[in-house]
Amino acid sequence: MENIDYIEIIGLCAAFLTTASFLPQVYKTWKTKDVSGLSLPMLVMFFTGVVLWLIYGLLLNSPSLIMANGITTISLMLLFIFKIKYNNR
Repeated sequence: MENIDYIEIIGLCAAFLTTASFLPQVYKTWKTKDVSGLSLPMLVMFFTGVVLWLIYGLLLNSPSLIMANGITTISLMLLFIFKIKYNNR
């Protein structure tokens, strides 16, 4: 048990919870094709922040930061695609 990094375990728990909380929005947007509630400026700012957190995690070699922000980056890219694709409906 000496090799367990308890700080990283806390980070992994936080990463799971914050990333998982974002996925229902992606699913709902995909199913309903309703993007009216998605603010493009918010998406751009959030995406920029998440990409910076991902870079920071890569530089620190932090699995929790890499996992959470990698998955969230993909989720945000999907929301961008949905926003562009479904905005004219």
